[in-house]
Amino acid sequence: MGEDATPDDPAAPGGRARHGDAPTHKAPRRPGWWNRLLRAEERRARQRRSQSWWWRLCTPAAFAAAGALLMTSQINAGGTDLRPGRYDSLADLAERQSDRVQALRQDVTRLNGEIEQLTSGIDEAGLSEVQAEVEALQAPAGLTAVHGPGLTVTLDDAPASIRESAGDLVGDAIVHQQDIQAVVNALWAGGAEAMTIQDQRVVSTTGIKCVGNTVILHGVPYSPPYRISAIGDADEMRRSLLGSAYVQGYLQAVEVWQLGWDVEEEDDISVPAYEGSMELRYARPAA
Repeated sequence: MGEDATPDDPAAPGGRARHGDAPTHKAPRRPGWWNRLLRAEERRARQRRSQSWWWRLCTPAAFAAAGALLMTSQINAGGTDLRPGRYDSLADLAERQSDRVQALRQDVTRLNGEIEQLTSGIDEAGLSEVQAEVEALQAPAGLTAVHGPGLTVTLDDAPASIRESAGDLVGDAIVHQQDIQAVVNALWAGGAEAMTIQDQRVVSTTGIKCVGNTVILHGVPYSPPYRISAIGDADEMRRSLLGSAYVQGYLQAVEVWQLGWDVEEEDDISVPAYEGSMELRYARPAA
């Protein structure tokens, strides 16, 4: 006979486990990659929770800041456009500024009329003599309108094709303030009695300023061509023009760069009275 299994052996047929004995089988162990996957998923979950709180705080703050900016822009705008349209060209800018200056000049004329009315009502000793002296000086100062025969000189920039091909020398192909001043000085030297530039009266306080390819006269910007009209002896003024070294320099540029140059004799030129401010402004030493 073979050996019989002992009754106490749990593995024996019909055998019983003893009271309190632990089971002999164990739970299967998970592979290492599975544990690493679980840990990575836990880290991602923690990151999502922290990011969720961050966005929950930042999103309302961003919307609140945007709303504050919109309200600030509306208050500052005051019903106007915060982004006005740009000027299409320099000529449009010059025209707008000319209209503005013309309106201001009309205000000055109106105020001067009121001053004259108030002055005429004053009756004091010696006032009539002073008034007579003022009236006698109005014509030399350019405060009265005059007309008569004379010359009109027109200066203009070179054609667009010449300016575009000039490159770095484009400054030689446009009219500058010194060119206008040379013509004005030559006309005065030739006996001009009254003068206008772009139909504005030229007086002793008139200044010509060049800004880019425009000229500012009495605060008004003008673009070429520039018309200079002078009342006086046409022959004398023409000789003075041709005898000026500065004008001869301009005429050389006319030959090279095709700048505009035209001298026309006229039978009757109307020169309006100067209506701007006569106040002199000059530099003062610092204290």
